[in-house]
Amino acid sequence: MKAVIIDGQGGRLGALLVAEIKKAGLACEVLAIGTNASATAAMMKAGADGGATGENPVIVACRDADVILGPVGIVCADALLGEVTPAMALAVGASRAEKLLLPMSRCKNRVVGVKPQSVTELVGEAVAALRALM
Repeated sequence: MKAVIIDGQGGRLGALLVAEIKKAGLACEVLAIGTNASATAAMMKAGADGGATGENPVIVACRDADVILGPVGIVCADALLGEVTPAMALAVGASRAEKLLLPMSRCKNRVVGVKPQSVTELVGEAVAALRALM
């Protein structure tokens, strides 16, 4: 199974996802795609199996991903303070992959009906959902 983690800004959320997936011992390839080099570096340092940076890597990785994980903003053009391009959002949204989107309440994207949780709790739920998919 190929899990693609997409994150931007400093890559903190993506790095936590990578670390927790690896810690859980899930049998999947973890590919880190950053919207910027800092995010990619953080996810690689956390133990991702491979990584790349920018719009085209997002588009390419979404083609054959089994699961895509990241903040809800990765499906919204101009999210993450403009780091998510329209082409990136389209690639994620159009991908046949299962999407595990964490409801971060930044960048004016709020998912109503979702109780506030810490990033650690959200990552735990995402890893549990990934385990259930496997």
